[in-house]
Amino acid sequence: MKMQDLTGKVAVITGASSGIGEAAARLLVEEGAKVVLAARRKERLDALVEELGDSATAIGCDVGDPGEVTALFEAVRERFGGLDLLFNNAGMGVNGPFADSKPEDWKTQIDANLYGVLYCSQAAIPLLRGRPGAMISSVSSVGGRYGIAGWSVYNATKFAVVGFHDALRKELGPDGIRVSVIEPGAVWTEWGHNVSEEAMRERRATVDALTAEDVAQALVYSFAQHPRVLVEEILVRPVKQIAP
Repeated sequence: MKMQDLTGKVAVITGASSGIGEAAARLLVEEGAKVVLAARRKERLDALVEELGDSATAIGCDVGDPGEVTALFEAVRERFGGLDLLFNNAGMGVNGPFADSKPEDWKTQIDANLYGVLYCSQAAIPLLRGRPGAMISSVSSVGGRYGIAGWSVYNATKFAVVGFHDALRKELGPDGIRVSVIEPGAVWTEWGHNVSEEAMRERRATVDALTAEDVAQALVYSFAQHPRVLVEEILVRPVKQIAP
């Protein structure tokens, strides 16, 4: 089957102010898409829009706030009339033993990693209906399949994301809306909320971490498939980790 042309497609990218979201924005614009960049750090979004030009729009949004999410998708409806891709990328993690963790940190992770996905996905569905090749794609993690000491609450949110998408895929399939999950290993991003840059660098060098661009390529690959083709789950790992 022929890959779909992404020219003129409308995409909402959450967590677009850095890392995977920023890389995805650049790559989608290169493919001719129009991107709506959403994140809390509006000043960084504005700088990215300066770089990307008329194909990009910046909207400040905390995905854990349902009112802000409603405003985001209402703005998309008013400007574009519909939506072709929701990329749920916003997320964060707090490291440490669960026994010593704080409920406020649980909430922060659950709001960003799970509620953000739920709020944005529900708001996007009416805009995705009737659009050939429409897709909801979300970043989970290998930590959504395997528990990692020190990341218990983060793991819980990512396990939930995987389960949610498994059910949502079955609900939205009859509408022609595709639902895909990207599950990367370690990635060079600002994701570790309370982990020093030095510690992140050491860990990611040890495991041959992916780049944000690697994950963005996986997104575009899945989205560009023919509208009748669904790549359900993408496990993204460096070749060195799977070579004999």
